Amino acid sequence: MIVFRLIFESFRFAKNALRSNPLRTSLSLAGVTVGIFVIIGVLTLVDSLEKGLKDSFSFLGNGIIYVQKWPFIGSQDFPWWKYIQRPMATYDEYEFLDENLNNQKGICIFSTRDNLTVKHQNNSYNEFTLFGTTFGYKDVFEFNLQSGRYFTMQEIAGATNVALIGVNIKNQLFPNSDAIGEEIKIRGLKFVVVGLFEEEGENLIDTPSDDEVVVIPYFSFKKMFTTGRYDGTESVIAIKGLDEDTNLNALEGELLGLMRSVRGLKPTEENNFELNKPEAIANVIGDLFKVLSTVGWVIGLFAILIGGFGIANIMFVSVKERTGIIGIQKSLGAKNYFILLQFLFESVFLCLLGGVTGIFLVYLFTFIELGRLELILNAKNIALAFTLVCSIGVIFGLLPALTASRMDPVIAIRSN
Repeated sequence: MIVFRLIFESFRFAKNALRSNPLRTSLSLAGVTVGIFVIIGVLTLVDSLEKGLKDSFSFLGNGIIYVQKWPFIGSQDFPWWKYIQRPMATYDEYEFLDENLNNQKGICIFSTRDNLTVKHQNNSYNEFTLFGTTFGYKDVFEFNLQSGRYFTMQEIAGATNVALIGVNIKNQLFPNSDAIGEEIKIRGLKFVVVGLFEEEGENLIDTPSDDEVVVIPYFSFKKMFTTGRYDGTESVIAIKGLDEDTNLNALEGELLGLMRSVRGLKPTEENNFELNKPEAIANVIGDLFKVLSTVGWVIGLFAILIGGFGIANIMFVSVKERTGIIGIQKSLGAKNYFILLQFLFESVFLCLLGGVTGIFLVYLFTFIELGRLELILNAKNIALAFTLVCSIGVIFGLLPALTASRMDPVIAIRSN
């Protein structure tokens, strides 16, 4: 019961402070408002950018290791002359890994070509991405079909000219009909559409998505493009790790030994292949946005500190103006902790008022159109804002509250 009484009286005193000195109180709260707006605004922007970038790279998949010639991420002293001499992954190596790998739940080999044109009668779609892959593609990469079906083992093995297409391609080539069972033409070869990918939508950056791809069997791809060990279009082997192998350490170790074995590398020789994990890109993105978040915190904390000193000033003034009331409360039996909590609650209420205003401004900011970037104010940042303003209220209201709680009631009443 006493807690509700404290909260009620603190709220009433905070409201009186706003009424009696609106300019002074508003200016003091402005620091808290600006600080919360900057910190939560930057964190919201950073979180949205990070999510957008990671979603853009979602086509690489999760829990996957890629065996290929080049690393995902280079460095300033990147020895490109060494990597360019490496052989590319081959179909024989894919078969060897498929037969011998234990720590995997899916494996495939694929090659890609960009900026191609696919046609159907008088309609055409330019600059799509063509994938040639094996049956295990469905086990490695996460995708759903809106209609139709996946390839059969016989179609993959027999290099049958069948295809899965994205929504954008379907809408361009077959605007008024279902694409399933229809023919498309790529580089003079006809393919029958057997499946349609579900729509993914736009990414923050122009990375491949299932909306703009055509997937065909690997050996159908080889009818149009050369894929070799040292020349032609690069082939990449993708392996999906087991669910219990969270960091893919078991799969990576097994892959390392098998690839060195199949390529006949001696113990003293360096690897002539790369084992790439999408997590490496995610870590780089995360490190970049940690720096941006830190900058936002530094700027915002300065503003909040200024607001905090303003709150402390308001509370000291409030203690001076209510010295007589404090004396009467204590003479009637009010304990020191009651007076202390009363002023602390008042300080927290004032900070909460500034914090809520800052959060509301960030919320309004999320309605601004920023192209493909979607700003989202999440619950984590809202909780952080409330925690921060409550802490500021306690820290900067503690000294005035202690001053009020330690007053002698007789001296306090006489001062009135």
